[in-house]
Amino acid sequence: MYSHVFVSVSDFERALRFYGAVMDSLGVELRFCERERPWAGWHSAGAARPFFVICKPFDGQPHHPGNGQMVAFAAASREVVGATYQAALENGGTCEGPPGLRPQYHDNYYGAYFRDPDGNKLCVACHAPPLAGA
Repeated sequence: MYSHVFVSVSDFERALRFYGAVMDSLGVELRFCERERPWAGWHSAGAARPFFVICKPFDGQPHHPGNGQMVAFAAASREVVGATYQAALENGGTCEGPPGLRPQYHDNYYGAYFRDPDGNKLCVACHAPPLAGA
């Protein structure tokens, strides 16, 4: 459905550390990183799109996170949700809702919510039932 998702940041190196850790925990590959620009983008293994991009605002104005906007990443398991949430917090993110079931969305919705160091709201969610024996 998406070509790409673009999130502006105020401190590129700080954002690169944060998103690098989050994407690594999700198994998402770095597609490009041009510090001189600065911008970086990630995509799923073996795929060209969709991809997720961080960059300073193109218009040169200061970054402002949007109220009510959120990017949600799919996780393969509930364990990946927890690991990604932990990676986010260990790399400057702040909690917006710890990992857990959110049955108001559907019976198997297991998600976590956090903000990046610039205040952009993110989610990581698994829509599958728990693994057998978990």
